[in-house]
Amino acid sequence: MGSREIKSPEGGIETPANLEEQHSDTNPRKKLGFYFIESDDRRTAFGRGYTGGTTPVNIHGKPIADLSKTGGWFAAFFIFGNEMAERMAYFGLSVNMVAFMFYVMHRPFSSSSNAVNNFLGISQASSVLGGFLADAYLGRYWTIAIFTTIYLAGLTGITLCATMDILTPNQDQCDQLSLLLGNCEPAKSWQMLYLYSVLYLTGFGAAGIRPCVSSFGADQFDETSLDYKSHLDRFFNFFYLSVTIGAIIAFTAVVYIQMEHGWGLAFGSLAIAMGISNFVFFLGTPLYRHRLPGGSPLTRVVQVLVAAYRKRKAAFSSSELIGLYEVPGKQSAIKGSRKIAHTNDFRCLDKAALQLKEDGVDPSPWRLCTVTQVEEVKILLKLIPIPACTIMLSVVLTEYLTLSVQQAYTLNTHMGHLKLPVTCMPVFPGLSIFLILSLYYSTFVPLSRRITGHPHGASQLQRVGIGLAVSILSVAWAAVFERYRRNYAIKHEYEASFLTAMPDLSAYWLLIQYCLIGVAEVFCIVGLLEFLYEEAPDAMKSIGSAYAALAGGLGCFAASILNSIIKSVTGSTEKPSWLSQNINTGRFDYFYWLLTVLSVINFCVFLYSSHRYKYRAEQQIVTKIKEDLIQG
Repeated sequence: MGSREIKSPEGGIETPANLEEQHSDTNPRKKLGFYFIESDDRRTAFGRGYTGGTTPVNIHGKPIADLSKTGGWFAAFFIFGNEMAERMAYFGLSVNMVAFMFYVMHRPFSSSSNAVNNFLGISQASSVLGGFLADAYLGRYWTIAIFTTIYLAGLTGITLCATMDILTPNQDQCDQLSLLLGNCEPAKSWQMLYLYSVLYLTGFGAAGIRPCVSSFGADQFDETSLDYKSHLDRFFNFFYLSVTIGAIIAFTAVVYIQMEHGWGLAFGSLAIAMGISNFVFFLGTPLYRHRLPGGSPLTRVVQVLVAAYRKRKAAFSSSELIGLYEVPGKQSAIKGSRKIAHTNDFRCLDKAALQLKEDGVDPSPWRLCTVTQVEEVKILLKLIPIPACTIMLSVVLTEYLTLSVQQAYTLNTHMGHLKLPVTCMPVFPGLSIFLILSLYYSTFVPLSRRITGHPHGASQLQRVGIGLAVSILSVAWAAVFERYRRNYAIKHEYEASFLTAMPDLSAYWLLIQYCLIGVAEVFCIVGLLEFLYEEAPDAMKSIGSAYAALAGGLGCFAASILNSIIKSVTGSTEKPSWLSQNINTGRFDYFYWLLTVLSVINFCVFLYSSHRYKYRAEQQIVTKIKEDLIQG
């Protein structure tokens, strides 16, 4: 039989539909049939009914009779509000928590930034858990509802920490000089334990929201519509626009509230915004279209791996071979998923669907899987290299959140008679993102369409590649400017005054790296989200979206690990490390050049991975042509 396409048997395979019509004691495939029946009939959260296929349902799990009264852009806007508030809180914490830990909790800058990096990493990396729960048991709506409430509880706890004196160390006789010398009373261990607890509770809440919101919003559009691709493309752009607006508010309004009214009201405003967004999200409940969870994707993945291992010695040309197992009909045995055509990738996994005579009439699902179940695992594996290549972008973004703020402290942030707070500087990437998204369809798409011929200007992977390329330019410029800034500080005798602004050197030189990284983020992250949603298996959309968040979380962890390595390798008792707390004696420029080199290597890996990747739509066309040739 060799390597040619293996066809599933035409008959003799029971389906869940006709299994239900037979008595279980006479069913020749009893155990396998029961497994599929359980998968097809898994009910929604709290027992609200079920349906088959990918048919949109209401909150009670019943098919929607009139789709025109639900979903669409109107329903999506309720979801945008939830994401906007979540991003506002996320960025509000990321930009303010380092300063809060330094000025209020009296923690060193290095440990404060590492703690915040870990918070950012945990909140993103654990998004896989939220995606798993949504796809397996709860559905996207209930996952968002539960975790957004947890998020609100965490924000409330942080607000209490900033408003109650008992939860913070004594602030008496703690001026700026005492802070620099480390002479202020440090926070007690139980105070830090409380702060870390509520901070990570907030991160846990974000982990459940992030992989579900974009997928749930995309679920509101009819995939049978002729305009589906166009709606989906615009949805992800508008979705990221809502993310950007939340970030802009965090970097401006929240920072202003903190400066004028204190930490308690600043963090309290984030909790209030999240509470309002929760109310708006629940208000749109009658309008939402739902996709029912398809059972545990982790179980299906493990079953494929176990079944493939058990049959690892079976040959495709064996006389014992019956064929590749699949249920007949249009729907697969996995609820919420259409059938997926067989592909020749990862041929070793095909062993899991290899139906042999020795399987008998009572095979275990841990020994025999359907072709669709095997192809799900293949798709998840094939997707990994693309989001993995965006980890480096997340490293750069994470470093900018802390390193660029330290740079800005040494620069003049006046804009005419207006002096912008240092913590407002990260707003400029948000403004550049807002501008790019506003001009995307009127400027970029028409111009790039002439070059590429692509109806949307550029494919999803091309947009990711553009983003990664622009991020290299951003971090290279950061290295060039940091070298100039450091030399200027030494020349004008500011070397020891790393928290004193140099009046003749403007902070707005940082705008170049900020705006470039904003452009990179637009192309890379928006393209990645759309790519993962379209390419992920039907019953694993949230898991697919979680890949992007996981890459972001790993980037945060990688940034912390990289910082620790650089400090230990480059620092000693005789000389400061590249990442010295005194930025004027450190070598941030060397560090930025290191990031540039790593980004170039990462970009080359992406070019190789994207060149090898075949879109599912292209594979389906090839499979259809092959079937037509065989039948002809």
